Amino acid sequence: MPHAGLCPCWGSRVLPLLLAYVCYLLLGATIFQLLEKQAEAQSRDQFQFEKLRFLENYTCLDQQALERFVQVIMEAWVKGVNPKGNSTNPSNWDFGSSFFFAGTVVTTIGYGNLAPSTEAGRVFCVFYALVGIPLNVVFLNHLGAGLRAHLAAPERWEDQPRRSQLLQTLGLALFLALGTLLVLIFPPMVFSHVEGWSFGEGFYFAFITLSTIGFGDYVVGTDPSKHYISVYRSLAAVWILMGLAWLALVLPLGPLLLHRCSQLWLLGRGLGLKEGGAPETDGLPRPQKIAISA
Repeated sequence: MPHAGLCPCWGSRVLPLLLAYVCYLLLGATIFQLLEKQAEAQSRDQFQFEKLRFLENYTCLDQQALERFVQVIMEAWVKGVNPKGNSTNPSNWDFGSSFFFAGTVVTTIGYGNLAPSTEAGRVFCVFYALVGIPLNVVFLNHLGAGLRAHLAAPERWEDQPRRSQLLQTLGLALFLALGTLLVLIFPPMVFSHVEGWSFGEGFYFAFITLSTIGFGDYVVGTDPSKHYISVYRSLAAVWILMGLAWLALVLPLGPLLLHRCSQLWLLGRGLGLKEGGAPETDGLPRPQKIAISA
């Protein structure tokens, strides 16, 4: 029976991957614990020390009153209200911020620093995500496939002389490099300048965002001490969509670029492509591709 033959093969493939997956998680957990646990303990001790010092300086305030005040601050933070500053802080639900939040929902980033607090908002968010997440996936897949078909065209590339192949490969490499510069290098510089971050923090935010991890430890447009332009967060949402589309394009084109470079390197050494390399459209080898066109 076919199922009996497939099960051992399936198990032989899945079990090693499962083992590697679990080991990778265990490795990550160990390293993160070594790197972060001591810093967390120091931060916790510092917080407790500051609370005790606050109570010593303000003897009219007891421990319970302070804990209630801390609880109010935590609830405000969960609802997206920054406790720093005053009541004139910009709203988290103006149109630009709402557009930014909608983008984080459909892209599954979910920073966690802002969420609907009303029952109607939560219900709408569920149905909005149910429709928006598949729509976002379909859009990015079609956009990436269309761009790849336009840029790659491997069948046309195989039939062209070597000089044209070299120029197309260099053009593809330049395109990927410029796109990476515009998506992963230039935006962190802008965010670092506007938010007062270091470039490392800006690059970290960009990567965590475009990878859809979205920790929420760094989010643009949330500092109440800064005055942002009204479309700042909307532009950030547009950058997120463009960056995700760019990643959908880069992930398949990267191996294609490496494959083309290896082919050109073999041709340059005069080794040619052995059996199983370049496609043979007429069933015969194509030795003329080895020669370097003038």
